[in-house]
Amino acid sequence: MSTPATQPVIMPQASKTVIRVGTRKSALALNQAEYVISMLRKLHPTVDFEIKGMDSTADKDKVTALYKFGGKGLWTNELEAGLRAGALDIIVHSLKDMPTSLPDGLVLACIPPREDARDVVVVKKALQDKYKKLADLPPGAVVGTSSVRRMAQIKRRYPHLRFKDMRGNIDTRVRKLDAEDSEFSALILAAAGLLRMGVDERISQYLDSTTEGGGMLHAVGQGGLGIEARADDQKTLDLLKGIQSTEVRIACEAERSVMRTLEGGCSIPIGVETQWVGDNKLRLAATVVNVEGTEAADAEKVEEIKTIEEAIEFGKRVAKQLTDGGAQKILDVINADREANQDKAEPWVPA
Repeated sequence: MSTPATQPVIMPQASKTVIRVGTRKSALALNQAEYVISMLRKLHPTVDFEIKGMDSTADKDKVTALYKFGGKGLWTNELEAGLRAGALDIIVHSLKDMPTSLPDGLVLACIPPREDARDVVVVKKALQDKYKKLADLPPGAVVGTSSVRRMAQIKRRYPHLRFKDMRGNIDTRVRKLDAEDSEFSALILAAAGLLRMGVDERISQYLDSTTEGGGMLHAVGQGGLGIEARADDQKTLDLLKGIQSTEVRIACEAERSVMRTLEGGCSIPIGVETQWVGDNKLRLAATVVNVEGTEAADAEKVEEIKTIEEAIEFGKRVAKQLTDGGAQKILDVINADREANQDKAEPWVPA
């Protein structure tokens, strides 16, 4: 009697989890997305990650100065549309570019360890032997930045300097600075971007509240990365938990709470600085300066903060201290001026 030939048993393969990671297409944004993926791969070696690059509104329009766009979500709207539509699973943002209020159904799922949050001075290569610090620059020297916050704070301390809009990625801005016919003497950039791109040798001065000649506070969330996900995607939310830094999350939530309470977008000159100064004690300093650098409101508090909820309430108290000191009056003037001039944006002229 014949017996049937033995057939190999084919077991169905489990489909591999694939996480689609949204990011802007700039070199820095892609670098940041790769950094997040490298951390996630160590914790989840069986998961695949695919980077999906998109251009934001500000990436597409390199003519209008950033502070003249108005509104929020300048860097995030297109990516968030992809996340809500299910084309993306997470987005890696520079946290300072994330609005403090997110669209319904989306959450700030995770904040990993933070890079240096400070601003820095980059001096034109041909002038590096003469100038090292902002205080060294002569009257009328041109400083490049597209940030009202940076312009306002520097004008407050160094009224003899001039400012011109400077946009583009890090390489583009540094190349324009160094050009032989460039009118710029220096740029103000975020330390984090230069450090992540490995060009920190160009940093000539770090700027913070202790800087000689007058301090400067950084943008809300600067140096941090915000990972956005869908609120109902529990599997992805669980996957992200392992790379969150609790201390960074709490500090950044306090900073974002100040911004949210004052209802300022990324083009509003609110500067902050957070520092852990003891067991669960967080120092939060904040400033609002008018565009001319002639009026300012400052605030600073140290409190014991253990949870995100406490951090948010802490930020509200610091915001109230700013408001009591005249911050809202300054912001109202800036907002009114921006709305009045929204249709009169001057073209951005490359150096």
